[in-house]
Amino acid sequence: MQTFLTDDFLLQSEPARRLYHDYAAPMPIIDYHNHLPPDQIVRNHQFENITQVWLYGDHYKWRAMRTNGIAEHFITGGASDWEKFEKWAETVPYTLRNPLYHWTHLELQRYFGITELLTPATARRIYDQCSEQLQAPEFSTQGLLRRMKVAAVGTTDDPADSLEHHAALPATDPGFEMVPTFRPDKAMTPDDPAAFQAYIAKLSSAAGQPIQDFDGLLSALESRADWFVQHGCRASDHGLETVYADSFDRASVAQSFERAMNGETLSAGELGTFKSAMLLFFGQLVHSKGWVQQFHLGALRNNNTRQLRELGPDTGWDSIGDFSQARSLSRHLDRLDNTNQLAKTILYNLNPADNDLFATMIGNFQDGSTPGKLQFGSGWWFLDQKNGMEQQINSLSNMGLLSRFVGMLTDSRSFLSFPRHEYFRRILCNLIGADVANGELPNDLAWLGGIVQDICYRNAKGYFGF
Repeated sequence: MQTFLTDDFLLQSEPARRLYHDYAAPMPIIDYHNHLPPDQIVRNHQFENITQVWLYGDHYKWRAMRTNGIAEHFITGGASDWEKFEKWAETVPYTLRNPLYHWTHLELQRYFGITELLTPATARRIYDQCSEQLQAPEFSTQGLLRRMKVAAVGTTDDPADSLEHHAALPATDPGFEMVPTFRPDKAMTPDDPAAFQAYIAKLSSAAGQPIQDFDGLLSALESRADWFVQHGCRASDHGLETVYADSFDRASVAQSFERAMNGETLSAGELGTFKSAMLLFFGQLVHSKGWVQQFHLGALRNNNTRQLRELGPDTGWDSIGDFSQARSLSRHLDRLDNTNQLAKTILYNLNPADNDLFATMIGNFQDGSTPGKLQFGSGWWFLDQKNGMEQQINSLSNMGLLSRFVGMLTDSRSFLSFPRHEYFRRILCNLIGADVANGELPNDLAWLGGIVQDICYRNAKGYFGF
């Protein structure tokens, strides 16, 4: 009798099973933050094999393979797609109790109908079966999204991006929305003056206007924000170690911009005040556009400088940081709130030590203007696993209103990552179901099921305006 990954996977009580199967499972998906490539969606790209859709760009798997003693040649190197898959299949049995073990087999089941475990013995058969299915029209990028009942995807885009693919998608009538997300971090990071100068030139070209001083920078960014509005943008996003909220005066910040554009290296203090000024500007800009602002905080990136030189960023050398978050985050949110310019805001933490901090911080700035105006975001990156999700849900439940939560997102570059929504929904239903079974919540499944559906879909739909 099969006991792994059954229909009742993770559902440990009858109320949990009913909440998931009757209420959560049928709901569509709004994946409001991910890193899917818009061009592949618009072109309705067809992958040649399972390695291309599953292993390319997936640093979760890369880290596991390295830990399992797999040479880089079979991870990001020149090995064939089959050889890379074969090495991943060798690694999978050793990922037990890592979310990769669950995700791997959920994805094989949900997309390809494969219930076999992935091992070296089954690798060739599974590779061939998946790769063959991927040639069918329903396994194109758009087909994969429809298969998971995806209603909307929010990609992550630089202000200098053309958004040509977002403009082209509606003409194909794919059955879902794709909207851009304004990610302007490069415009506030003059740490490397040469890279900053090159970026400002790119931004200037995209905006069609010269950027000769600090006012010109802000004007160009506002112009690009208007362009994003025209293409359906609902949100901005920042990926930072911590929020910057130093005191500053505009004249000094303008001077810092000019110095960076002249190739001068700014001091740590000057960098802090420049980033603080830019974050305040972005917060005011987001509020004026009616967007949601998102902050992904706490990653310690590019730890391995040798591998950074050889492979570049976003290749699996990042980890959880231990940055102080509370005071600067409070100061930044208060600056915006003090002038009634605080937009709807989602805070994601990477250090689990900050769970209760973030869960209580959002309560400081709820103003009754909209349900759940400030959100403690779903478990992110290294916390995107069963224990991390449970801890986030419990902190939010204890110190806020779980019922107003906007729920799960993939934050992924993979078209096969959408069963993570199912994973989250099962965990959510299991926690609420356990409370019913323990007598801590009333056995009113119609009421609880409605809240589950809100968290899985309707809250995000209303919050982002889809």
